[in-house]
Amino acid sequence: MAVHHEPLLLGAAPEEAQVHCVFIHGRTQSPEDMHEQVIGRLKTSGVAFVLPRAAGRSWYGARATERLTPATREELERSLAYVRGIAGDLARRRHATPLLIGGFSQGACLALEYAMKYGPWQGAMVNLTGCRVGTSECDRPFADLDRMSVYLTGSDKDPWIPVDAFADAAEGLARARASLRCDVLPDRAHEVSAQEIAGLENMLSAIEVT
Repeated sequence: MAVHHEPLLLGAAPEEAQVHCVFIHGRTQSPEDMHEQVIGRLKTSGVAFVLPRAAGRSWYGARATERLTPATREELERSLAYVRGIAGDLARRRHATPLLIGGFSQGACLALEYAMKYGPWQGAMVNLTGCRVGTSECDRPFADLDRMSVYLTGSDKDPWIPVDAFADAAEGLARARASLRCDVLPDRAHEVSAQEIAGLENMLSAIEVT
């Protein structure tokens, strides 16, 4: 049984931050990769960043677009519980601080599943190249997100998250009553673009002043 590891802490101290941000890495990646590719490119101040660390560099073994199996459900539940523990710890360290949960690729998918199971919360969600885990035929959780701000991105050329999976995620978020912004970035490879960094930065700034 995989046990996920201690996260990487960056930015402001959680007890003093104006915003808490949990940003989840993708498959085969690490918190350090997310620091290099995403967090280190932000100009926002006053944010405590917590970057979770997956055992074996993966939150679950299957591809997100595959039918859910008992093994995948177990891995997914374990990863969701780990993220929930991080969010709970942040809330204890500074009560009522807005929280942004986000991620890239598999991390974006995990964040979306977290919202559909435990959302909404005071803050926002950012899913950079993400979709629901499983297929539309699978029994999956669904939450009323009650106008929580969400930023979802995708690409027509992404090899891991096809356009139809991205579109299904956008439809699901709309049905969940999220306040949703979507960007489709033509020809973008499986990476985080400057446009997506700006979108994340805007989301962090918006919840900081509310």
